[in-house]
Amino acid sequence: MQNPNNLVVTPNEPDIDGDPDLARVVIPLLKGIVYREDPLQWGALLMLQGRVRDFVGVLGLTLMLDESEGYAFLRARAEIDESGALKLPRLVARRPLSFPVSLLLALLRKKLAEFDASGSDTRLILARSEVVELIRVFLPAGSNETRLVDQVETHINKVAELGFVRKLRGQEGMIEVQRILKAFVDAQWLAQFDQNLAAYQRSLEGQADVLQTGPDDE
Repeated sequence: MQNPNNLVVTPNEPDIDGDPDLARVVIPLLKGIVYREDPLQWGALLMLQGRVRDFVGVLGLTLMLDESEGYAFLRARAEIDESGALKLPRLVARRPLSFPVSLLLALLRKKLAEFDASGSDTRLILARSEVVELIRVFLPAGSNETRLVDQVETHINKVAELGFVRKLRGQEGMIEVQRILKAFVDAQWLAQFDQNLAAYQRSLEGQADVLQTGPDDE
């Protein structure tokens, strides 16, 4: 129905302005990922998740909540619905990733899968030197060691900015791989990336052969 000011009023539509409890849960989700490590925020989210889903649904977003892994985030719905109608503009921006960052995410995701299969612990913690070794095999032979370490540190910082790893306080060069990585890097993404990576490795091997034999060798 319409009010005297000709504004459309929709009954039962979630209202964040008049609900400070809902606002305290939704606003952090709009900013990024919510983890179980914040017990007050996590508990409020679990208690209000039905209302949160209703509210973010109006914005064209879906609440992705994994209680067993301990994280929650918002994901944009498809931009075109089944009828072909255009949906709401995206509130969650897509972030293009460089090849080195994509490579690091894929390697960390595989490392997380191996770690889970071992059943040893729930937290995957790696030293920067271990990350360097993960990436080294995918770089041209003879890469400068100092430059390599600096580049890896830059890539780790980017992955940390995206929320997929966390640097440990008081432990220089140590990172924890966040389990939310499993939600973003799935089997299909890994399979597609592996195909590109295989082609990349073949090109590196070709470069190595040229360096060993020389361009004029028969």
